[in-house]
Amino acid sequence: MTSSELWTRATADRYDAEETEMSSAPVLLRTIAFLAELAGDGPALEFAIGTGRVGIPLREHGVPVVGIELSEHMAAVLRRKIDEDTLPVVIGDMATTTVPGEFTLVYLVYNTITNLLTQDEQVACFHNAARHLAPGGRFVIELGVPPLRFLPPGQVAVPFDVSERHLGFDTFDLVEQMLVSHHLTRDGDDGRYRRGASRHRYAWPAELDLMARIAGLERERRVADWDGAPFTQDSAKHISVWRKPA
Repeated sequence: MTSSELWTRATADRYDAEETEMSSAPVLLRTIAFLAELAGDGPALEFAIGTGRVGIPLREHGVPVVGIELSEHMAAVLRRKIDEDTLPVVIGDMATTTVPGEFTLVYLVYNTITNLLTQDEQVACFHNAARHLAPGGRFVIELGVPPLRFLPPGQVAVPFDVSERHLGFDTFDLVEQMLVSHHLTRDGDDGRYRRGASRHRYAWPAELDLMARIAGLERERRVADWDGAPFTQDSAKHISVWRKPA
């Protein structure tokens, strides 16, 4: 077991309802097109597949998909949508769990590598991706750029969502390279809010490149979004692609 926090049944059951923007057609169409092009004719492996937000539509697009998921509760939500024969899922962590076969694409989306709370585990995740890739295959990560430019001296919190039904902000430990993502979510119309928090280890793009080199992968591409916009110093996130040498 890695240091990843385990998602509960309650969190899994409401996950899709709280991620409607990330599950919207405009977002998913671009994501699926990007990943399908890299997968080509081969199968894809999704680390931390969750409730199948990306894996299911990628499978429906024609790419065979296998998933690894640490939370049995998240996997159970996925299983309500698609059967095991169509999209197999193995319960386990993304740093050490293996599945049979070779893949032309391994991918890890929506900041999920930060669920691994140590650098060693994140390096192990890259090794695990390389272990599953066929020669010439790609490993893709979608990850936000740490927003430390928004931290003036003495401040430790950065808001990322301030809306009528949700307040979200991150607090940072700059020494340990950790952040805690805090959420206050309005559950109903009676004024009550539900509080939640999750821990993450943030990583810089250059740090991920070094992890890839340690695992024997070569960086092929880095863009700012699924549309392929150039990655710049002002980009809030990146999509990075590393290739296993043929």
